[in-house]
Amino acid sequence: MTTNTNPTNAYTVPAVSIATARTGASSKANELGMRTMQERAYAKRGEQYLLIKSPPASGKSRALMFIALDKLNNQGLKQAIIVVPERSIGGSFADEPLSQYGFYWDWQVAPQWNLCNAPGADDVKAAKSKVKAVGEFLASTDKALVCTHATFRFAVEELGIDAFDDRLIAIDEFHHVSSNPDNKLGSQLGEFIARDKVHLVAMTGSYFRGDSEAVLGPADEAKFETVTYTYYEQLNGYRWLKSLDIGYFFYTGPYIDAINKVLDPALKTIVHIPNVNARESLKDKEREVNEIMNGLGDWKGVDPATGFHQIQASDGRVLKVADLVDDSDAARRSKVLSALKDPAQKNNRDHVDVIIALGMAKEGFDWIWCEHALTIGYRSSLTEIVQIIGRATRDAEGKERSRFTNLIAEPAAEQGAVSEAVNDMLKAISASLLMEQVLAPRYEFTPKNNGEKEGFVYNEGEGYKHGGVNVGVNKDTGQIHVEINGLTTPQSPEATRICKEDLNEVVTSFLQDKTVLERGLFDKENSLPEELTQLKMGKIVRERYPELSAEDQEAIRQHAIAAMNITQQAKLALAQADAGGETAAVGNTALLDGVRKFVNVRDLDIDLIDRINPFDAAYAVLAKTMDEKSLRQVQASIAAKKVSIPEDEARELAKRALQFKNERGRLPDINSADAWEKKMAEGVAALARYRAQAKAAQAQGEQANG
Repeated sequence: MTTNTNPTNAYTVPAVSIATARTGASSKANELGMRTMQERAYAKRGEQYLLIKSPPASGKSRALMFIALDKLNNQGLKQAIIVVPERSIGGSFADEPLSQYGFYWDWQVAPQWNLCNAPGADDVKAAKSKVKAVGEFLASTDKALVCTHATFRFAVEELGIDAFDDRLIAIDEFHHVSSNPDNKLGSQLGEFIARDKVHLVAMTGSYFRGDSEAVLGPADEAKFETVTYTYYEQLNGYRWLKSLDIGYFFYTGPYIDAINKVLDPALKTIVHIPNVNARESLKDKEREVNEIMNGLGDWKGVDPATGFHQIQASDGRVLKVADLVDDSDAARRSKVLSALKDPAQKNNRDHVDVIIALGMAKEGFDWIWCEHALTIGYRSSLTEIVQIIGRATRDAEGKERSRFTNLIAEPAAEQGAVSEAVNDMLKAISASLLMEQVLAPRYEFTPKNNGEKEGFVYNEGEGYKHGGVNVGVNKDTGQIHVEINGLTTPQSPEATRICKEDLNEVVTSFLQDKTVLERGLFDKENSLPEELTQLKMGKIVRERYPELSAEDQEAIRQHAIAAMNITQQAKLALAQADAGGETAAVGNTALLDGVRKFVNVRDLDIDLIDRINPFDAAYAVLAKTMDEKSLRQVQASIAAKKVSIPEDEARELAKRALQFKNERGRLPDINSADAWEKKMAEGVAALARYRAQAKAAQAQGEQANG
């Protein structure tokens, strides 16, 4: 894992780069035609409630086909209903001749029962109009139906819970569900579980929602058997893809002026423009699309067969650009979508070059040739970030590198938007941390001297010989076994399951806490790491799992902090190795080398882990991405929130700061070792905050009176 800041390449941005082993295991099929994840899920096909947590492109759709066909033919279920979040994903469940690859049956959906292919818009009216078709399907002898989340919700409301008895209900992109009573689909699933007359298969590439809501309540979640397949396993098992870069690019002014610095016309790219309500938006989505296309080259017309725009680039190539933003012409939009989903073009690399989207092409959108996912503005959910990155991580012949770039407005004090920009930036950094955690191998932690585990290959480095930690790697699963002194072992089956399967969700909750992020990145007090890792993480675990014992809660806390810290310290170890000219071992992954480098030089114990600031690596990424001025603005803004200065005192300190500037040629530094200089800087920051609050209150009052 390296940080790339090569200034000579206009399309290289500061990025975390994750190298992969390319074992080919992800694409190797068994005698039934199943890849690794599908085989793992199929082994659990007898479970009534099954949760599959697996990244985009890992084959969840086909895994469901295998499971559904077994439930229909061997487990006595009447029908299978597949529920997807939007119509464009319905194509993932088209007919598949599975018997040609060794399976017992073929997957078939009669044309009239794939409601995602039915004409009409993606709106409430269209979803309600398809409820009648759901009722007709339930009364038929046909076996499979595909519909959207919205259609299914309305069908359950109209037909009732009991109408679906003895059937399989499979929910794709399950993170859309929430235990919040206001989430209709979540409430309905709770009713299905309470009635206990259906089988449920839930599938998601990011089980966390990206907000504070839980996907399922603890009691309902405990009923699900979980199958987990990590990004690390997925990417390491690819045949072609060598690396994934995750980068952030900060800009000033309109994003249209900066996008050409990161949009390389030579790469197959999905561009997600900001929502019209986002700060980065120009409030005119058609103009934004046109500006992006103008930056790519000269417009030459529209292909009548596909609806793709034809843009002649500076090198003479004619780029094919699919516009999914313009919804003014339903017929044209339908033509573009049909062209993108054309199965005959799936393996044609030259079919399309750039896709520009707003709300689509994030989940379940299968374009194997995509090399670059470019997102403008921070999206409202970390889940969305994971899903967008998944668009670029398909394996395809000759595709060795993929990247995700987040183009974000740079903090600018003179624009009076520092707080908002800081918040966006912190979320972006938390997404970076989260992605490293998602990409990390599955860790298994045990107390020291518990013994080696079968199937793992253990290091015999110098650190181990001198009392260091014994680190084992399972080459088949990518799992890493680490021994830690003083580790609390989970006692209950549920706590054991959480430590094995759900640490990412715990880490996500921790990273999404804005206070934790601010202090983790910028507060350098000696007591900080323990406060974050013990108090903050402990509180999060207690709130997520209140039914567990105090000992089990502590075990989960320790496992989550260990997984996050080892991943982050591995990244720092690799960065230091790169700076020193060292080279990672050939034939292994960069992340794995980093883990071994970190834990192979000391006797790791839980007290040490609690003393490590898990945000050090994030600060390093941030420092490389932003210039000194911007970084100081951010740091000053956050530091100001930690001091309480009355407004009149802040105004007086600001006057003194102005005198200081006139004398020294610079403003006071909030990080100065001089107490008086630091106090003046805090006064300036506090006064800026008071003025921003007053301005916001005035604007709110004018809006109310207007």
